[in-house]
Amino acid sequence: MTRHPLPAIVALALLALPTAPGAEVPPALDPVDGKVIWVDFWASWCVPCRRSFPWMNQMLDRYGDQGLQIIGVNVDKERALADEFLAETPAQFDLRFDPAGALAERFGVEAMPSSFLLDAAGNVIAEHYGFRFEDADEYEAAIVAALGAAGRGQ
Repeated sequence: MTRHPLPAIVALALLALPTAPGAEVPPALDPVDGKVIWVDFWASWCVPCRRSFPWMNQMLDRYGDQGLQIIGVNVDKERALADEFLAETPAQFDLRFDPAGALAERFGVEAMPSSFLLDAAGNVIAEHYGFRFEDADEYEAAIVAALGAAGRGQ
């Protein structure tokens, strides 16, 4: 696992990404300071992304009250493609759009989806490339451990 030196920079970059074409100020994210964050980079053409969205919705439903925040970052160059995907595969979590790929590059995204688990201090503590149902228990265990380390677990 690679450790990324991103803590406060990540939160600021996520807050600055647009949420809609022409939007100057994105709607506020919940405060990220002290939360465990799952950042998921996705694209409309990504088949595993269609499988990961219901799982992320489930994780947010299960652990959101304990301090988990999920932020999906779309990397499609055309917003309409992302909107079509979202009409078919809704997200119950925060979304940001990175058509230039600047944040994806900062995270070193290698595949779709690419997911990064950040601890309450903003450090990347786990990364996953692709999404496989058979690994979902491992992903969830990492979330539970991070919430526990933050003193927010069950």
